[in-house]
Amino acid sequence: MRIASYNIRKAVGLDWRRDPDRIADVLAEIDADVVVLQEADKRTGPREGVLPLERLEREQGYVLADVSARPLSHGWHGNAILMRDRFAVRETCRIDIPSLEPRGAVAVRVGPPDLEVVGAHLGLTRAIRRKQMTALQAYLDGCDHPVIIAGDFNEWNGDKMGFDAGARVVSPGPSFHAARPVTALDRFVLAGAVRPVSAHVHRSELARRASDHLPIVMDVAFAEAAR
Repeated sequence: MRIASYNIRKAVGLDWRRDPDRIADVLAEIDADVVVLQEADKRTGPREGVLPLERLEREQGYVLADVSARPLSHGWHGNAILMRDRFAVRETCRIDIPSLEPRGAVAVRVGPPDLEVVGAHLGLTRAIRRKQMTALQAYLDGCDHPVIIAGDFNEWNGDKMGFDAGARVVSPGPSFHAARPVTALDRFVLAGAVRPVSAHVHRSELARRASDHLPIVMDVAFAEAAR
């Protein structure tokens, strides 16, 4: 299975144009099974979503996980999850995490194979990030199935990722700033019977213009498939 995570900055590119179709084109290049997005909704007002959902479903077979709390939003606090329409959705939820600004995490459990994907966008200050990672670790501790957390952790120091030894942190490489990537703010965290096969930062010419973050991509395998 291929998982991608992408902070799309409300579909505003480095040319300061809001271009949702450009985001869709980047996702077509990646061809992931599940895509976790950050900043998929506008920041103010009704927080309406920016994704071209009809095109994504028609051309790429993506459906949007139902995690929003507002009728026009595509996500919750900007966090959204797209998945191929062949996956059966077992459940979705919103995860409260400590925050000083509008932050949260969202989750969708799909199958087969049985996997829960959590999308998160953590805070800008180190103290609140520590609390948020502790809350996400507590969520992992309550799961008895494979889980992948994906998102923008806003953590410049990879040694400061506050997860237990049982959780595996995967940093595919520098993903910010898209014009000159110098730090790996975007990461994956894996728990349970799922392992990374490969991971990379998607560095196409289009991706370098579409947002201030580059997408990260990871291929995973499950314990059942390895036997």
